Amino acid sequence: MAGSKYIKLLGLIFGLAVLDILVLSPGFIGVTIGESALSTATGITLLFVSALVLSYGSYTLLFKSPAVLPIKQINTHEDYVEALNRYRHVKVLEDDILLALEQMDRIRKKKTTMFNVFNQRFDPTELSYKKFASVTLEVEKLFYLNVRSILNRLNVFDESEYARITGKKAASFSRELLQEKTNVYNEYLSFVKSSIGTNEEILLKLDKLLLEISRLDSFEPGDIESMPCMQEIDTLIKQTKLYKQ
Repeated sequence: MAGSKYIKLLGLIFGLAVLDILVLSPGFIGVTIGESALSTATGITLLFVSALVLSYGSYTLLFKSPAVLPIKQINTHEDYVEALNRYRHVKVLEDDILLALEQMDRIRKKKTTMFNVFNQRFDPTELSYKKFASVTLEVEKLFYLNVRSILNRLNVFDESEYARITGKKAASFSRELLQEKTNVYNEYLSFVKSSIGTNEEILLKLDKLLLEISRLDSFEPGDIESMPCMQEIDTLIKQTKLYKQ
């Protein structure tokens, strides 16, 4: 994400430089500062506007916080990464968010690897290819569903309130109230950890599936359903869908 900002900034600088050269260069439009009142005013205005546009563009690209995308509008891999990154500095969840971001990188690489293997072993028109591709896409969908669930919890997690009930100010509450508050926030943390754990299990099962495919020389469509890893994946999908309902 940071790299694209610098590319856009370089593009802005290049565009402004080209514009200034076209207007001020004697070989093109040839506006000359100091030649006449109109020419001088035009040249100075151009340079001023260029500096203003560059300053605003630099601020917007490098320092202004991007608009927060509502969770229901998050669709792409990049959207999910950007949304998770907003919570990287929540101290109690820092390690969990870093792991979730690492998993995001791994699921994308894993999907690419799997489809490379499928294309090497099967023809896209084969039933075997379609079955493996279908289950991979279904598992990927489940993975992102877990990330969306994590973001829904993070969106309502109040870090300052959590610090209040775990810090010195907690003494202001009765023991019973403090326990109830603690239970609520522990439930947030447990859910996040559980969803991350499920996604780690998904990544592991995809690794197992790749291993099973590499061990077999040929496939019959009927044999695919009986592969241990395919059965494990099917069970995981059904259990998670039932849990999310």
